[in-house]
Amino acid sequence: MAVWDDLVGQDRVIEQLAAAARDADALVTAEAAPGGPGAGPGGASKMTHAWLFTGPPGSGRATAARAFAAALQCVSPDRAYGGPGCGFCDGCHTSLVGTHADVEVVRTDVLSIGVKETRELVRRAQLSPAGGRWQVIVLEDADRLTEGAGNVLLKAVEEPAPRTVWLLCAPSLEDVLPTIRSRCRSLTLRTPPAGAVADILVRRDGIEPELADRAARATQGHIGRARRLATDERARARRAAVLKMPLRVADMGGALKAAQELIDAAAEDAKQVAEEVDTKETEELRAALGAAAGTGGRLPRGTAGAMKDLQDRQKRRATRTQRDSLDLALTDLTGFYRDVLAIQLGSRVEIANTDARDTLERIAAGSRPEATLRRIEAIVACRRALDRNVAPLLAVEAMAVALRAG
Repeated sequence: MAVWDDLVGQDRVIEQLAAAARDADALVTAEAAPGGPGAGPGGASKMTHAWLFTGPPGSGRATAARAFAAALQCVSPDRAYGGPGCGFCDGCHTSLVGTHADVEVVRTDVLSIGVKETRELVRRAQLSPAGGRWQVIVLEDADRLTEGAGNVLLKAVEEPAPRTVWLLCAPSLEDVLPTIRSRCRSLTLRTPPAGAVADILVRRDGIEPELADRAARATQGHIGRARRLATDERARARRAAVLKMPLRVADMGGALKAAQELIDAAAEDAKQVAEEVDTKETEELRAALGAAAGTGGRLPRGTAGAMKDLQDRQKRRATRTQRDSLDLALTDLTGFYRDVLAIQLGSRVEIANTDARDTLERIAAGSRPEATLRRIEAIVACRRALDRNVAPLLAVEAMAVALRAG
């Protein structure tokens, strides 16, 4: 299986990355040949030191970056014929599973990436490859860099080490500092077709075709969400509850109660993540610091600061988890009203929420397209408010009242 197989519906991007990987391989091979550095591949090289992968959520930005990283590290003896990225050699395999010594994959579970973390990445980027062909830094959340962190990164992207490659991922070009994106080669991914997403769920995850098709349509081509919806009963139950919200905002009390339940569900998601991860992290740190076994063991003197740093990080992660859960619910609501609008306008666009058709038709019959558009705008306004750190309950209550008003 080639490293590109998990990139769904991105043929143009695959073609560009495969060409760049071939040129990168030729460059390294020439440098390793007797006689010193070679001229590299003839003509204009498709390879460059910094790449920016952009595209809507679920398009596979991070998947594309990791696949390219694997292709750059490919050591298959047959790569001269089939091209780098076989998916089976040690370079490909370790890059894809995250154990390659020269591939650093950075993803954050908090709201932002600060200067301290970025400086550590820049320091690593100056090193020569330990054993691989390139030193590759994959930054999956480049849009979460603070302004200070972006300025730190700029210098490294501007003057990279000879065998270092930066692979940055962000939803759009506007989410990255202009000075950084101007120094990167940009690749834009598209939302994959629902049929292609359903096919990979069946082929790779063994999901029943009917369930895979429903999940792919419901998530409108978002691969990660489609997999979760198809494999997690709780996710399906939570989505079903969100799609009932339009029927519950008929009066003010119902609107406010629905908003509170949405917030409570997001908080429960954050709590579940904390229960699964926080306890393990805390015990591992206590053991590393030399605390006595058991949760009641005292920490050695001078180690309280490290424990406080961990607690602060866990708190930030819980905040992001709650925000992400809310954003997912708002995305589902947007898709619901998009289907309502399609029915009201008699559009031939396929309905995403086929399992809620009765509710869709009921809402469509009871309102006009103008009201539906205002409701969609209210959901967008709520997402913007959450991005500006408005208190989640206030933002969701305002949205619920707006949904009621139409």
